[in-house]
Amino acid sequence: MPLHVTDFTWTQTDSTVHISVPLKGATAAGVDIVSTEEYLKVHFPPFLFEAFLFEPVDDDRSSAKVGNGVAVFTLPKKTHKVWEHLMITTDDKETKKAIRERALLTQEQKLSAELKQKAEKRQAEKKYALETMMKLEKEERDRIQQMKDAEREKTTAELAAWQLRQKQEAEKQNQNRQIQQNPKTPGDRQTDIRKNKQVHSDAEKKKKIRAQLPPPRTCGNIPVTFTPRVFPTALRESRVPEEEEWLKKQAEARRAMSAELEELEDLTEEERNPDWLKQKGDKCFSNGDYVGAVNAYTLGIRLNRKLPALYSNRAACHLKLRNLHKAVEDSSKALDLLTPAVSANAAARVRARVRRGSAFCQLELFAEGLQDYEAALKIEPHNEALQRDAQIIRDVIQGSAGPNGTQ
Repeated sequence: MPLHVTDFTWTQTDSTVHISVPLKGATAAGVDIVSTEEYLKVHFPPFLFEAFLFEPVDDDRSSAKVGNGVAVFTLPKKTHKVWEHLMITTDDKETKKAIRERALLTQEQKLSAELKQKAEKRQAEKKYALETMMKLEKEERDRIQQMKDAEREKTTAELAAWQLRQKQEAEKQNQNRQIQQNPKTPGDRQTDIRKNKQVHSDAEKKKKIRAQLPPPRTCGNIPVTFTPRVFPTALRESRVPEEEEWLKKQAEARRAMSAELEELEDLTEEERNPDWLKQKGDKCFSNGDYVGAVNAYTLGIRLNRKLPALYSNRAACHLKLRNLHKAVEDSSKALDLLTPAVSANAAARVRARVRRGSAFCQLELFAEGLQDYEAALKIEPHNEALQRDAQIIRDVIQGSAGPNGTQ
């Protein structure tokens, strides 16, 4: 239990209270002081001085001096009058406890505000130092860039001057060489003069002839229009409704974007382009990176689910990776999108049929595989490789060849 200090002294005027508390040998570092408008505490273990002030004081203007074994407090009064006592005369412990708790809460809030203010000041100083450093670095970079630009301009000017001198010297040497090789006689000079006169005379004659010619006749344009055609076949050989439906589906496929784009906001502009992803997948496939090609095609499908080439090419990757059921599924999806059947998508339909047929055969579903190969042969009846593979499948079905013979 602390020992209460009773040998303190105090004086007052109408506006100020002065309190002197002996520290009994304690150093300034070992003294804990709490001061508010209505409470003053000086704690230096094992001693304690505690004052519940008679009237409120101005805590913001209060001061304390600790030294020479004594703590001296100067407390300006809020109300200018003479106090009857330094402390309140009540002995009610609850009242004193409430005053003490308010004082400690006020002190805690004051310390918290001071810490926050110091932190803000340090942050402002750091920010100012950083801005100053960045400004100095920028000035230094600008100065170095100006030096580089000046040196570059100087070097460029010197190089241009040197090239000009070299050109002039070369022309002068060529002239001297020509003069040495072909020295002109007085007769040659007379010949040159006559030639110049003849050239001038011919030019004058041409000018007179052009001046006598009649003006050209007025011209005009005859507009010629042709029936617009997207497909290379002649109009009489084409199926217009099917071709128009195919073009419409392709246009819709280019405009269609998946709702999953919100999940793909981190992609670059190129990675959001299904055509770019298809090219990347094709490159990975040609390099033997089938997993990377599958990833590229899959991302392209997530962006646009109506491009049949993405499904067909991913089916080829699944064939290489022995994911046969997935190859059948992607080939079927590509064939669903390749409708109506027109000449523009004939090659794509052949590839999708062959890939699905190959997957069926590797799953030992030879009848289904033969149907796809025969459908491909109807599109390209003169394809020898398709004819050869279809015959191998027929032989397997008829039992005249083993399943390893299929491609």
